[in-house]
Amino acid sequence: MSVVTIQIGEKYYSKDPQSTELGRKIISASIELLDQLGFEEFTFKKLAESIGSTEASIYRYFENKLKLLVYLTSWYWAWLEYMIDYKTHHIQDKVVKLKEIIKILCHADQGDSSIDMPGVNTVCLRHVVVSEADKTYLTKKVDEINNQGLFMGFKSLCHKIALTISAISPSFEYPHAVASTILEASHQQAFFALHLPSLTEIRRDGKDSVENQVYRFIDVLISKLLK
Repeated sequence: MSVVTIQIGEKYYSKDPQSTELGRKIISASIELLDQLGFEEFTFKKLAESIGSTEASIYRYFENKLKLLVYLTSWYWAWLEYMIDYKTHHIQDKVVKLKEIIKILCHADQGDSSIDMPGVNTVCLRHVVVSEADKTYLTKKVDEINNQGLFMGFKSLCHKIALTISAISPSFEYPHAVASTILEASHQQAFFALHLPSLTEIRRDGKDSVENQVYRFIDVLISKLLK
C-alpha cells in the first residue's frame, strides 16, 4: 500500500497543520465534526473540545472556520487531481479517459486500497464536500478569497477535465463550463438524492449506489453533448 501526502500551499493557513501532531489532529477531527454537525453548527470551540485542546491553539493554524473549510476542500480537489493522474495516465483513448475521470469525481466503483491517506478519512471528507463545498464561494468574500488565490485547486481540477473534453472535441466551445458543471453535478446530484429527492431521479434506496447512479447520469449527459 502506497502512502500519499497532499501538500497545500501556505496561503491557505496561518501555520501548516501537516507540520505538527496537533495540526494533523485538527484536520482529522474537523472533517469528522463538519460531517456530523454541518458548517453552520461547527465551531472552533467544539473542535477544541473534541481534540482536548484550546480555541486559541486552533486559531494559530486557521484564521476562521471559512478558511479551514477552504483548506479542506482545496485538499480534496488536489486529492481528486492526484487520483485522476494516478488512474488515467496509461489510458490513451480520450473518451475512455473522460469516463474514468467522471467515475473518480463521482466516487463510482471506487475501491482502490493501494492508496493510503494517513489521518484523512476521504469518504468522510467527500460527505463534507458534497454538503458544504459551495459555501466556500457562495459568500460575499468570494472575490477576496479568489484574489488570494485560494480557489487554484478547484480551477486546476476543472482545467484538467476541460483539457480532456477539448481532446475529444477540439471544436467544442465550452470545455471549462462543462468541466465545472460535471464537477458540481457530481456533488449536487448526490446531495439532492439524500436531501431533496424531488429534484433528481437519483435514488438513495435504489438497486445501485448513489455514486454509480450519478456517474451514469453524467456519462449520458456528456456522451450526448459531445456526440
